[in-house]
Amino acid sequence: MGDDTDGRGEGDTEVAGDSLAERVERLHAKLEATEERPVDRTASRWVGEAQAVAGDAAALASDADDEGARATVRERVGHVADLLSNVDGTGDEDADERVATARSLAERIADGNED
Repeated sequence: MGDDTDGRGEGDTEVAGDSLAERVERLHAKLEATEERPVDRTASRWVGEAQAVAGDAAALASDADDEGARATVRERVGHVADLLSNVDGTGDEDADERVATARSLAERIADGNED
């Protein structure tokens, strides 16, 4: 990656101590940022579905005040990682980087590595 932002001020790096909600929101923002890029049709479907699930997870994470809710958020984020695993390439280098970053972040969140 050429810099540490996605063009909207959202950094690729995680900050120690970020909450689950902050990490899921970062994931959602990373996927939203791909809308600005010329992504091929097949990849766009997968990324769009992942973005929708990430948005739902971000909304849930903002109110996740118990372990059951956090587990549900991690499960949904796991679906995001699964959806993104279907993207072999987008046809755009910047979008490829954003998708790779989002997939890595989703995998870490789903594995419970958000603390």
